[in-house]
Amino acid sequence: MADGPGRGGDDEKRFDWLYGGQGASDPDATRPVRRQPRPASPAAGSGAPDDEATRVMRARPRDQPRDLPRDLPRDQPRDQPRAATPPPRAPVAPPPAAASSGRRRPRFRARYVLVLVLLWVVYLVAVPVFAWTKVDKVAFEPRGERPAEQPGTTYLLVGSDSRQGLSAAERKEYGTGDASGQRTDTILLLHTGSGPNLLMSIPRDSLVDVPGSGTTKINAAYAFGGPRLLTRTIEENTGIRVDEYVEIGIGGFVDLVDAVGGIEICPRQAMDDPLANLDIEKGCQEADGVTALGYARSRHTSGLGDIERARQQREVVASIGREVVSPWSVLNPVRYWRLNLAATETVTFGDGMNPARAAMWASAMTRVNGDNGLTCSVPISDLAVNWDPERSRQMFQAIIDDDTDSIDDSLCTPSGLPEGATS
Repeated sequence: MADGPGRGGDDEKRFDWLYGGQGASDPDATRPVRRQPRPASPAAGSGAPDDEATRVMRARPRDQPRDLPRDLPRDQPRDQPRAATPPPRAPVAPPPAAASSGRRRPRFRARYVLVLVLLWVVYLVAVPVFAWTKVDKVAFEPRGERPAEQPGTTYLLVGSDSRQGLSAAERKEYGTGDASGQRTDTILLLHTGSGPNLLMSIPRDSLVDVPGSGTTKINAAYAFGGPRLLTRTIEENTGIRVDEYVEIGIGGFVDLVDAVGGIEICPRQAMDDPLANLDIEKGCQEADGVTALGYARSRHTSGLGDIERARQQREVVASIGREVVSPWSVLNPVRYWRLNLAATETVTFGDGMNPARAAMWASAMTRVNGDNGLTCSVPISDLAVNWDPERSRQMFQAIIDDDTDSIDDSLCTPSGLPEGATS
């Protein structure tokens, strides 16, 4: 049989690299790699062989794996196994947009709510501080000997009938007339301490001993010597030490009532009093500043005169106090501003009053009615407004001792008259 191709002679040697002959084991052996023939040159003959020599490449040893990775570093050992490539990670879907925005929105809103709350707190503090810069003060403490310090705090509240600062149109609207001089339409003692708050009115026509002027109406003391003589007169006739002084004029009273949006009054009968510019029906009703002023000043619609007027004044003061502590007085920025400005621009405080004590006074004014406190007149024995010597002394001593718990209905009556008398 004829030898197969490449099995003998030169042909066999030529294919040693393929059949594992001697040439294949030689590391320097080479194997020919035939390149694609170039197109024949026009100058070459049709039978001319390829003029490019066969390129020789180094033979690969038999023991080298054929699937050696191409990216294996040259200095890495050949027998090191190839690290397994981790499977590609599945893409993680982002959280739904709605859920993400739903978590962030409360934080976003809470931040702005917090800023608004902080600004509101700053406003609540800044307004009273600014208003306090407009406060007028007056000396009220009398010279000479005074009652000793007493437990609790007693405020002297004075409503002046001064027309100072009122225009002709305002005097006509308020029904104040053109009276000259300055007297007190309202005199109140407010005591705060361990027991119930006590708001006690002293009728302005009360007959007392005014130092230097003898026995006369108590409101004459203010006309003769201002706050100091009025304070001294009260201290000498009652034995009660006055700790703080608060005064408000006619115009300031109207502004204060209007600042809180009006108050509720409850007249016991229809009241038509031209001298006080008042014409209202019986029963509870809303009153603006002008109406409330006329109600507090009127004394010609009942047989009790100044006694009934003192009761109406206490009612008005308590109503103002309720409105001052109303949540709307704080939540409404306009009302809050007007209230603070009215309270400081129209009220005169005694020397020594500070913002903290003023706040305590305002708070105490809201707790003088019903279960929160006591409101009554100084005990009197007749409509001539002579103080009852026995009952008034008991009332004054309870205040001196800070023992308002001991004050009962026999001492604290709306008119000041004993129980069973006209009240």
